Amino acid sequence: MSHRVAILGAGIGGQHVDGYLALGNRFAITHICDLDAERAAGLARRAGARPETDLDKVLADPAVDIVDICLPPMLHVPVALRALEAGKHVIVEKPIAGSLADADRLVAAEAAAPGHVFPVFQYRFGRAFEALANLAAADLLGQPLVATLETHWSRSADYYAVPWRGTWAHELGGAVLSHAIHAHDLLTRFFGPVAAVSAMLTTRANPIETEDCAAIAFQMANGAVANSSITLGAADNTSRMRFVFEHVTAESARVPYAPGAADWTFTARDPDTQQKVSQAVAAGAAAAAPEGFAGAFAAVADALEGSPHRVVGLADGHASIELVSAIYHAHRSGGRVALPLNRALPICQSLAP
Repeated sequence: MSHRVAILGAGIGGQHVDGYLALGNRFAITHICDLDAERAAGLARRAGARPETDLDKVLADPAVDIVDICLPPMLHVPVALRALEAGKHVIVEKPIAGSLADADRLVAAEAAAPGHVFPVFQYRFGRAFEALANLAAADLLGQPLVATLETHWSRSADYYAVPWRGTWAHELGGAVLSHAIHAHDLLTRFFGPVAAVSAMLTTRANPIETEDCAAIAFQMANGAVANSSITLGAADNTSRMRFVFEHVTAESARVPYAPGAADWTFTARDPDTQQKVSQAVAAGAAAAAPEGFAGAFAAVADALEGSPHRVVGLADGHASIELVSAIYHAHRSGGRVALPLNRALPICQSLAP
């Protein structure tokens, strides 16, 4: 079965094209839509698709099953709502929204529409996370204890030369919303939901409106604790994670954009169980499931076909926006903020200060 997808935006949309093409005939790319006709045509040739500059034509085309939104963040919600109203399924890049109120609107719209919304959290798909899932299934991890996350990337003036970046009106938030959101999603994937946060955010690496450095502390609902260190002013791009469980400590490599596709170390606290841990990790690597964007899109296809799946659903995307909102509120209030958030808080209407 081939799912027909139109990609809106030829920037990161190029990486989406690679993900779809890696899955053979599971997807057929029908359109590449971008206001820059030349850029749309170039990516359309590679995708074997039709170039388009008119969003209305894409949404009105009955041949399109899925609309994949790779547009600047301020367009994610309005375009997703239009696509749902047109009867399409929606794949949407992060962040799915710039406020908890808008995330709530997406949830309500999905409930009233035939289509579904699938946020893009491609970091979840990689052999390291297959290994963690196998260890959990084999009851080898024990309870989560503590985690440390580092999102230490380099973003210079060239990156912010794109007019919408670094602004509250268009990017909707800074490094917490647009960069570390992946690491925080992985934290909640393996340590469970967040109960409370404390945070300090600042802008130090670039002359922009939004934050580019942060230090965040998490109290998980199960009692575990975690911290996240974020900067866009590092010398290079490094993502590093360390998950300490009762029986196993899992530590990533330094790969920035696909941490799950790299080799991790999994160390048993009791040396006598190391062989069982290593066997579970090897089984995860041997599964050879698609990774990154290809893995995320394969999960979407599985879900739409009614097969067993690990798709990232709208509830996951909604949770990511609630967590970001709590982080911003914790920083601005100088206090410890509990989740879920009270919808009467101003932060729920807009992340902008």
